[in-house]
Amino acid sequence: MTAQVGRALSYVTFKPDIGTGKHEAPYLNEEGYVDFSPDDLENPRNWSLKRRWAITCIAVVLAMNGNFASSIFSGSIDSVMEEFGVSEVAASLTTTMFLLGFCAGPFVFAPLSEFYGRRWIFYITFLAYMAFSFLCAFPTNFGRFLAGVFISAPLSTTPGVLVDLWDPIERGNATGIFSLASWVGPSLGPVVSGFVQLKKNWRWGMYSVLWLGALTVLLMFLIPETHAPTILAKKAERARKSGIAGYEKAIMEGEEDKPSLAHVYKLALTRPWILMFDLISLLCSIYTCIVFTLQFMLFSIYPIVFRDMRGWNAGVSQLPLLGQVVGAVLGAIVIFVDSERRRSKDAAGKTLLPEDRLLMAMFGGVAFPITMFWLAWSANYNAVPWIVPTLAGTFLSAALMLVYVAIINYLTDTYAQYAASVIAANTVARSAGSAAAPLFTTQMFTSLGVGGGGSLIGGVATLLALIPFVFFWYGARIRRKSKYALVEPDQMEKMDEEADPTDYGVQAEETQHAGDMDEPAQSKRSEDV
Repeated sequence: MTAQVGRALSYVTFKPDIGTGKHEAPYLNEEGYVDFSPDDLENPRNWSLKRRWAITCIAVVLAMNGNFASSIFSGSIDSVMEEFGVSEVAASLTTTMFLLGFCAGPFVFAPLSEFYGRRWIFYITFLAYMAFSFLCAFPTNFGRFLAGVFISAPLSTTPGVLVDLWDPIERGNATGIFSLASWVGPSLGPVVSGFVQLKKNWRWGMYSVLWLGALTVLLMFLIPETHAPTILAKKAERARKSGIAGYEKAIMEGEEDKPSLAHVYKLALTRPWILMFDLISLLCSIYTCIVFTLQFMLFSIYPIVFRDMRGWNAGVSQLPLLGQVVGAVLGAIVIFVDSERRRSKDAAGKTLLPEDRLLMAMFGGVAFPITMFWLAWSANYNAVPWIVPTLAGTFLSAALMLVYVAIINYLTDTYAQYAASVIAANTVARSAGSAAAPLFTTQMFTSLGVGGGGSLIGGVATLLALIPFVFFWYGARIRRKSKYALVEPDQMEKMDEEADPTDYGVQAEETQHAGDMDEPAQSKRSEDV
């Protein structure tokens, strides 16, 4: 009866039924440490395909809550201004404060996830995010900031969950879906809030965030622990308490010399800033900062074009943002095609260098200024049909996504063992740019006009488009001069195999946020017991 109950609960919680294991000697590796056996059902990568996909989808939905909430006020700024009698800049702080929370959160929670596992970080931070989101239905920027801090934990922990569940070959589809959801979420926020503002007010946008969060909470508690070191630590503890002769001092590898939490935080708070100013990291951070700044600028540009200039209402004027969603899907298709190209190249025994990741950035980098000029000057004249700037925005979204995904992958391959730290630095740069965007976009486009403002961005994008080309041709030479970048292909392959998603406590927030996009090979795994 007990076994049947355990089996039933395993399906409800997406955690395989492994029994008590009290009297079974744990598997030891060649060094004598507690480890996963080849077919160990406690190893998340040995769970059934449907179980891993279920957990992946729930984790992605958790992260998408933060992406959706980040832009929810963008469609209801007028309602905030009217109710509180404040300027547009002051009202835009609701978005800015939330995004600034993204800068702080990963540094706080990533080290904790290394010590206490993923599951409890999800539970505590998402519930705290819900509590502070409730406060955001009232006039409090401080609550909005803290909501951003706490939701950044699921955003940064979800890529780690994907690393836990999927090996590098299989991870492509999962990380592709995560990247797509991360791009789509912010585009949907203004559409929802724009329409609810017509019938209600800005608070109903926050209510939609709470409703989405409430539904997600029910799913969140189904996520089991996936962090391998945490699972192995508990497994070693069970072995020590089991009374089995010879296992009284059983430990997992690294447990005896595990650094203190204070030491982890010291590295987490200092290393990213050192790596940010390494040449490759610096230029890539500038590029992704501009990409994400523009993404959030579009939430102010579209209302100018379709509401102020064409006279559409607050809801309908946000609908062209759905073109951004379509563009993200197109970008994802290109990413998967490129992943298949890389997989075939790897299967043929050819060397894959970090610079091979930049082909998408080169393509997207050229398309970025072209589509930006297209959007700017087609939107500048009301005589041009609305579909023309909407299509421009669609292809612009695809270009931005390609640039972002390629650069994150390039940084991951280039810095390998320091990938989490360099991605954390990149996260700060792009989150800061996103946070600043709502504060100046309207004034900029009012002064310069849609054509002029868009041309300024297009000009900057033209200059930045040189970056992936420079790294593609001279990246190997630049890496040799770096103190932190890896140089030899076999060195990079070894680091990829040994890498832990929490690099000294700084989660690779998006080390896999667009992650290793290699197309997953079909593999057969036994169904969970």
